[in-house]
Amino acid sequence: MCTLKKTGNVSFRKGRIFMNQDEKRQEKEIEEKQDEKLEEYGQITLEENEGKTKIHLLSIIGEVEGHENAPGNSKTTKYDHVLPMLAQLEDDDKIEGMLVLLNTSGGDVDAGLAIAEMIASLSIPTVSLVLGGSHSIGVPLAVSTDYSFIVPTGTIMVHPVRMTGMVIGASQTYEYFEMIQDRIISFISRHASITYDQVKRLMLNTEMLTRDLGTVLVGAEAVKQGLIDEVGGIRDALAKLHKMIEKKRI
Repeated sequence: MCTLKKTGNVSFRKGRIFMNQDEKRQEKEIEEKQDEKLEEYGQITLEENEGKTKIHLLSIIGEVEGHENAPGNSKTTKYDHVLPMLAQLEDDDKIEGMLVLLNTSGGDVDAGLAIAEMIASLSIPTVSLVLGGSHSIGVPLAVSTDYSFIVPTGTIMVHPVRMTGMVIGASQTYEYFEMIQDRIISFISRHASITYDQVKRLMLNTEMLTRDLGTVLVGAEAVKQGLIDEVGGIRDALAKLHKMIEKKRI
């Protein structure tokens, strides 16, 4: 009797040991996948907070890459990776909000606007935080969220559309440039506290950038112009997002 009981206990303990090992292995696999996702796409899910709220973190860094690949040594955000992720995010009931971190020099106009439109159409609360800078097509990305922050030393650069390579010097070419700029200005004015004419005036400013057109706004200046909602850091951005999520839960 004693021998059977002891054997049963040993068997149970072994089973428990195996179960613990399986759980640890699964946790390790999940952590490895998250690390790969963060390294490859600059994305991760934040869920270790007090309220166990699942927040998706999206980093838009370097150059926003379009149909053509950027040089191999360039830091890029690939729109063909980001767009499917945003669609998946909208379809995931467990994700309650998204935080967008921005430190971008700009990039492909169509790719940037596509990402911005997708972010703006999400049903979950979204907050952006401009860190080093959000220049060129990074401006629509910064204002595409429900609320936006910029660190005190962060910069916003608004300038006309530029094209590299040879272009045909015909009137249609300049009309096309105007059309692209209109798309950008219209998006910014719809999603920020700034008018169409104000954005255009910043874009075509001739007094700030040497040998170029445009305006650079630092921290509080971007808020004063109505492009960004508030000066703040990661603590402020996350606190705001949690409040927005809580409000939506009610």
